[in-house]
Amino acid sequence: MTALWIAHVTVTDADAYGRYAKEAGPAIAAHGGVFLARGGRYQQMEGNDRARNVVARFPSFEAAVACYNSSEYQAALDHARGASERDLVIVEETPPPAE
Repeated sequence: MTALWIAHVTVTDADAYGRYAKEAGPAIAAHGGVFLARGGRYQQMEGNDRARNVVARFPSFEAAVACYNSSEYQAALDHARGASERDLVIVEETPPPAE
């Protein structure tokens, strides 16, 4: 089953966060991740509002977790620490109903 990264972010240092985004993209792609949403329009319906929302799909839950734990992604994440407030969850997608 595929899996989704769902991130809700408030950027507090745009330059440092830009360095994170530049390095994180290739690390995510190297693990089969594809961005489905990346900072586009949104409507906060419940919970805490964060101005940047990102969704990426991975080929499996294991690939998504491996990406997060990879040295490449962790190096990128060093730029986001202190430059943002983030929530990130990895969720396995529900299989489509059988026909």
